[in-house]
Amino acid sequence: MGSAAPTLAELDASYIKVTRSTNLRDVPLPGSPEELSHSHCTDHMITVRWTASNGWDTPEVKPFANLSIPPTASCLHYATECFEGMKVYRGQDGKLRLFRPDLNGERLDGSSKRASLPGFRFEELKHLIAKLMQIDGPRWLPKDQPGRFLYLRPTVIGNGTQLGVQTPKEALLFIIAVPWPDPSKKKQEEGAPHGLKLLASQPDTIRAWPGGFGYAKLGANYGPSLAAHGRAQALGFDQVLWLFGEDRKVTEAGASNFFVVWNNKETGKLELITAPLDSQLILPGVTRRSVLELARTHFAQPCGNLAPVEVVEREFTIADIEEAWKEGRIVESFVSGTAFFITPVKLIRNGNVDIDLLTAGAERAGYAAQIKSWLEAIMYGKDGQENHKWGFVIEDEIEN
Repeated sequence: MGSAAPTLAELDASYIKVTRSTNLRDVPLPGSPEELSHSHCTDHMITVRWTASNGWDTPEVKPFANLSIPPTASCLHYATECFEGMKVYRGQDGKLRLFRPDLNGERLDGSSKRASLPGFRFEELKHLIAKLMQIDGPRWLPKDQPGRFLYLRPTVIGNGTQLGVQTPKEALLFIIAVPWPDPSKKKQEEGAPHGLKLLASQPDTIRAWPGGFGYAKLGANYGPSLAAHGRAQALGFDQVLWLFGEDRKVTEAGASNFFVVWNNKETGKLELITAPLDSQLILPGVTRRSVLELARTHFAQPCGNLAPVEVVEREFTIADIEEAWKEGRIVESFVSGTAFFITPVKLIRNGNVDIDLLTAGAERAGYAAQIKSWLEAIMYGKDGQENHKWGFVIEDEIEN
């Protein structure tokens, strides 16, 4: 009889080895060069090693430091890498919260498998983050400064020594936290009208395609798009509006999901429309999903002075947007994501046409602002949302 396959250890956050830093880093002030650098991380990080022979090792909290990987590491040669973008919020009640962390954990697990890396029990991710924040949260998000947040970057890389084209035999899950400037506040400080300027992509530049990996949060999705992003910024735009196919279907705006509120040409009904997930061209954003669920729940009937809206996930093109704008059917447009949160779109340049979306239907707008308000209440535990099911509260560390 053949021997049974060895049982590999699962990712388990019930026990975490902790090594505290003896050289604490300066906490940057809001708006400081250190914060704006997007690179001044907190005092500690989480690391968990995985091997094909044993599975997941014991997670560790250790002082923040550079990683040491071999030059032959799979992530450096074959893009075996994936990540998540999350935030931890200091609530108005003094508590630390994560927003729907199991959705991020599930997506990271799926992205890891798509990149030929190991899967894991995604529910454990929030407990790893909680331990990191129990240690770093009190200093980096003080209780007497509610309304602030840290950006979290859980990442999985193939870091084994094998150079050959093969599935990685070793991987590393790590989690870092970094102060992050609020893009909306930066726009306000610059005195510019609040909203993003988007440059429609050209047919010879494609971000994702059917059967590819646009739906997974892989570094391989982002590196090839940075050149187009840089060109757009050089022309004074914030992001690229990514289009796909001969009919130029709308997919994403930069690394954010894209929405339009408009009157349907055929029915006249007011719609909140966004690209569907079934083609796997776009990332299934956690904020995107939350926007849709809130809209379906609260906008089915009149909401204050806002008329009811039908929520629609289907394909639409840049030509559809331009036509709706010319016909006065657009109410507003916005993007959603962890980094930009809920941000209005004020202009799209499509070829030689500038589509002004900030003032298109300003007298009827307000859906994005209302959705943002609902989400902020959940994230920061305010306005009666202290115990909302989407908020995961991180308890204070128990002193031994």
